[in-house]
Amino acid sequence: MPIKEQKSLNAAQVRKSLKKVSGWHLINDGKMIYREFIIQDFMAAIDLINRIGEIAQDANHHPNIHLTDYRKLRIELTTHDVGGLSQKDFIEAGKINDLPVELKRQ
Repeated sequence: MPIKEQKSLNAAQVRKSLKKVSGWHLINDGKMIYREFIIQDFMAAIDLINRIGEIAQDANHHPNIHLTDYRKLRIELTTHDVGGLSQKDFIEAGKINDLPVELKRQ
């Protein structure tokens, strides 16, 4: 089955899609979304990165992943092929939101 070509979303479509993925924010003039987490500890952060990696590999859609200060995790999504955001980014953001996350204890 051929892969359906992705199309860049317009500003209205991006705003509508962003409302469906809580915790995600728009950057790069509306061409990327990101979410940040402060994870419980280093190993919990690595575990989350691995689970995000499995989602990304299955979808063949790979985010930028930044881990700093041993537990601050930032995930960025964009569709390079279209030079901005596509529905693929919001689908993946939703899947990431569904993952259990061990956040820093208050």
